[in-house]
Amino acid sequence: MVNSPHIGHFFVTALQQRCSVVTNPQNGETVIIDGGGDFERISAWIDDGIGQPDFEINSYDGERKVVALINTHAHFDHSGHIPFFKEHYGLEWWLHSDDNYLQTLAKKSGERWGFTLPEPAVAENSWEHGETHTFAEMDFEIIHTPGHTLGGCSLYLRVDDGPDHLFAGDTLFQGSIGRTDLPHSGGDMDLLLRMIKERLFPLDDSTIVHPGHGPMTTIGEEKSHNPFLNSDHRGRGAWL
Repeated sequence: MVNSPHIGHFFVTALQQRCSVVTNPQNGETVIIDGGGDFERISAWIDDGIGQPDFEINSYDGERKVVALINTHAHFDHSGHIPFFKEHYGLEWWLHSDDNYLQTLAKKSGERWGFTLPEPAVAENSWEHGETHTFAEMDFEIIHTPGHTLGGCSLYLRVDDGPDHLFAGDTLFQGSIGRTDLPHSGGDMDLLLRMIKERLFPLDDSTIVHPGHGPMTTIGEEKSHNPFLNSDHRGRGAWL
């Protein structure tokens, strides 16, 4: 586990997707989660200290070394700039294999929204539900939460000296859930709701949730107040 990880949020593309840059303050090693856009801005901050994130948790003033590129899922706003990050940092990429087909469509999907993207990245590495992977000497538990996409995962970071962090992608939002009506994604509303209740809600109420879009929240807050999960409320969900 890790003490007081530094977490920088960058809201990228016109869709304001949250790219999280997580640094272990003990060694400066850094993980990029969902590098969907703004490659030049994010790499300039990591490499040269130019600019700053849109939001930060904890403090860290040392140098950073990127050691891992990992993704919650493969919608283009989360994966569109992964090719640039891969080439720049010379790293392989992690994505659940059930999203591999969706990832092949990233460039075309982006074009339909008016984005110009490189040819889609190919993930060299996959993972399975319940596995723990250590990056930058930080332990991330892989919680497979399909429903928004087939391979959607929530990445659970255990912290020694404070609340844990859940990088939920587009599975769970403040007061909402991910959309299940997007093409080629394998969306399933009933499955998504079940995965949240069975796999995310058992986490400690204090767990900080970093959604793919919008404000942060906690597991306890969503268990108590999320209308999709506390009533028969139905709708398309939010975001991508």
